[in-house]
Amino acid sequence: MGALFSLVGLSFMGVFFSIASHGLPDRTPLIHFAPNPALLSVRKSKDSDETEQISFRTLVENRCPSLFTQFHPIWWLFNGHFQTIYCVLGDFSKRDKMWYNRTYLRLADGGTLGLDFAPIDDSKLKDDTPIVVVKHGLTGGKVPMSRAGVPITSPQLYSAGHTDDLRQAVFYIAHRYPNAPLLGLGFSLGANVLTRYLAQEGSSSHVISGCALACPWDLEENNLGTFVGKHIYSKGMGGNLQNLLRRHEKALQSNLEHRVAKAIPPALALRNPTLEKFDDTFTRVAGGSAPTFPFATAHDYYRWGSSHNVVQDIRVPFLAINAADDPVVRHVPMDGGGNGLVVMELTPSGGHLGWFQAGDGFVDRWTTKPVLEWLRMTGEDIVHRTKKSTRRLYVDDEGWLREEGTPLLGCKEIEGGGVFNGNGGEEGMLQGL
Repeated sequence: MGALFSLVGLSFMGVFFSIASHGLPDRTPLIHFAPNPALLSVRKSKDSDETEQISFRTLVENRCPSLFTQFHPIWWLFNGHFQTIYCVLGDFSKRDKMWYNRTYLRLADGGTLGLDFAPIDDSKLKDDTPIVVVKHGLTGGKVPMSRAGVPITSPQLYSAGHTDDLRQAVFYIAHRYPNAPLLGLGFSLGANVLTRYLAQEGSSSHVISGCALACPWDLEENNLGTFVGKHIYSKGMGGNLQNLLRRHEKALQSNLEHRVAKAIPPALALRNPTLEKFDDTFTRVAGGSAPTFPFATAHDYYRWGSSHNVVQDIRVPFLAINAADDPVVRHVPMDGGGNGLVVMELTPSGGHLGWFQAGDGFVDRWTTKPVLEWLRMTGEDIVHRTKKSTRRLYVDDEGWLREEGTPLLGCKEIEGGGVFNGNGGEEGMLQGL
């Protein structure tokens, strides 16, 4: 509740900051391609087997025209603070109604993943229909502790740089839908995880394209932030994580000698913690498995978990969109690592995961059209490499689905799941960051 009041109070501060600006702003987005864009094989027509080689830049310019349009914020969300606050406080449940079919996976380390599939009935879809693999942000879905009813069955927790949960989810989806191209879409912290995953997998990735919205990139630099960022948004996120930890305290203390259990009491004793303070007390210790964890300080953890320094290793088409007035993310690697498969976009405004504009009788998001154009281009137009370039998937004698080269990872379906209402939030939790 304290974080909520802090964010509401920030609205009045936003008015002050906006009054200080004069004149009509330039709303032209800054877009960066590498000097030597990659050449890609593209279908000459939708149902044709004939292909042609087209420059990545030319392809994006022709197939994703909305990327190059200006974003005009709705009049009452006129700066980055208001855009971000509306992302947290707005009610989108009536506009974006979603129901999912949930599948539970038991992981080889004892953990549990919940994968939510939409539409509920996919029986009428072709087996090569592209699948968008969505990686949510810090306050949406499975975060460092379980969300939305997914049980905690292991002390192995999720963090900003941990990619194995995503890796196992992806190879399960690739095995379940072997003919479907998988397209990655990440929001905020989830964009950071997706970026690191794609860089680590390189040309072996089961995910054939990536789109990162409001990625935090350099976790150390962006965690420093501004005074407002540190004392308002950071405390909102720190409070969220503390509330989640409190909710799952009992499950995480099944083994009192485990380092995760030992880190819980000091983390719960924090008063109105910033994200950095929570991470320094809990996440640096409990955010992953040995030998990587624990870290000596939160800053060591941030340096390890950042994604700005791995963009050059991505080997699939990759789009990143950030906003220049994002109060959470202030440092964006606009050079794209010199990668010929990467396009970086910085809109002058939009806040953190906002980009709210006037729609036809409702509040719309500017990012919707360019992201859909990007997904259509990468899922239907580009001819990607064959499945032979990915690591082989197999089921072992004990029924675990595994991937060659990752002997410690594995998953299998377990009972539970079913139809799930995705239209509500969780009581006491802030959404949208």
